[in-house]
Amino acid sequence: MWGCSCSNILPVYPLDGGQILRSVLWFFMSRGRSLMTATVIGFFGVAGFAGLALWSRDWWLGLIAVYARSNCWNSFKVAQAMVKQEKIPRRVGFACPSCRMAPPLGAFWKCASCAQQFDTFASGAACPHCGTQYPTTVCLDCREQAPLSAWVAGDVAKRGVVSSSFGGAGN
Repeated sequence: MWGCSCSNILPVYPLDGGQILRSVLWFFMSRGRSLMTATVIGFFGVAGFAGLALWSRDWWLGLIAVYARSNCWNSFKVAQAMVKQEKIPRRVGFACPSCRMAPPLGAFWKCASCAQQFDTFASGAACPHCGTQYPTTVCLDCREQAPLSAWVAGDVAKRGVVSSSFGGAGN
């Protein structure tokens, strides 16, 4: 009975219904918080699947519960990292050409030559330790690369922009 494809639309992450729930939540909250909420709801669904599998002695439903629990846990850890990254103050006046997110303030880019961390926006895309010049800068949110000149934006996305006056490294 429960092994039918209609169970896939239940809002249990990582099933399709949980993916749809996460996408809808993304309209109202950040990417990390929407994933966190969908995975927490997913854990309740996993408990329901596990209970139903035990009650009905359905090994297939039990296998789905194990799969969903494993993916929920992995997604929960990713969501924690995303929420932590979202709390980092952002640089006003710059935005990723791909995802329109403002880059974080601080030394989050690592030089390939000397392995030192630096703020690519504060140093003009050059490592201040060894002088290595970088033709492109990687967005820490979407992982797309673009020249630093493409990051200058007139209309920075509102999400993620916190402050330009942060006393951290790279200012």
